[in-house]
Amino acid sequence: MVAIREASQLSLNDVHRLLKLEEQIGSSFTDFFSLEVLTEFEQQEIGKISSDFRRYINAKKLSEGLIKFVTLSPLMRLAGFFDIPIKLTMEDSIAIEVEDEDTKITGRLDILAVNRPQAEVTATPFWVLLVEAKNSAVDVYEGLPQLLTYAFKSLQNQAFVWGLVSNGLRYQFVYIKQGNPSTYQLMPLLSLNEPESAAKLLQVLKAIGKQEYFQLQSA
Repeated sequence: MVAIREASQLSLNDVHRLLKLEEQIGSSFTDFFSLEVLTEFEQQEIGKISSDFRRYINAKKLSEGLIKFVTLSPLMRLAGFFDIPIKLTMEDSIAIEVEDEDTKITGRLDILAVNRPQAEVTATPFWVLLVEAKNSAVDVYEGLPQLLTYAFKSLQNQAFVWGLVSNGLRYQFVYIKQGNPSTYQLMPLLSLNEPESAAKLLQVLKAIGKQEYFQLQSA
C-alpha cells in the first residue's frame, strides 16, 4: 500500500531520508554569477517595494497571498521574470514517487518560473526559479522542506534549479543540484528592510533570470 505524504508536513530530516538530498555548507552568490550594478530607477523601485511592505506589515500580519501581491510579484516583474521567454505559473500540483519506499509526496507549488525553449514547443521547460511563500509570522526556514521537495522534481530533467522561500521580510535562496547524491546549498539570508540587502535581493533575482540553462541528456 502506497503511503501519501503532504510536502507541507515534511521535516528536513524527512526530505534528507526520502529524497536522498544532502546539504552542502558554505556558499556565496558570487560563486554562481556576477551581480550587475542596479540602475537609479531600479534602486528607487526596490525602495518603493520595501516601503510598501513596511506600510502593510506595520498594520497587521500578512497572509501568503498578500506576500505574493505586495512583494514577490513586483520584485519578479522588476527582475524581468514577466518577460519572454520566462513564463510564470501558480498553484500547480505536484506528485513525487519515492524510490525504494512505498511513498508518494504531494503538494502545490506557489510560484514557478520556467523558461520555455523557443525552437521546440514540446521540449521540457527549464525550471528557472521555484518560490515558496509563507505568511509574515512564519520563519522562512519552515518552508525549506516544501521548497526542496518541489525542486527535487525538476532534477529529473535538468542539472540544477534555484529556489526561494520568503515571508515578505526575509528571503532565503537555495541552489539545488542534481548528483549522486543530489545536494542543496543555502545562500546568505537577505532582508527587504535593509537597503544594501534589498538591493542584493534584486541583483540576485536578475542574475537567476539571466542564467545559462540546459536540459539533462537522455540516456
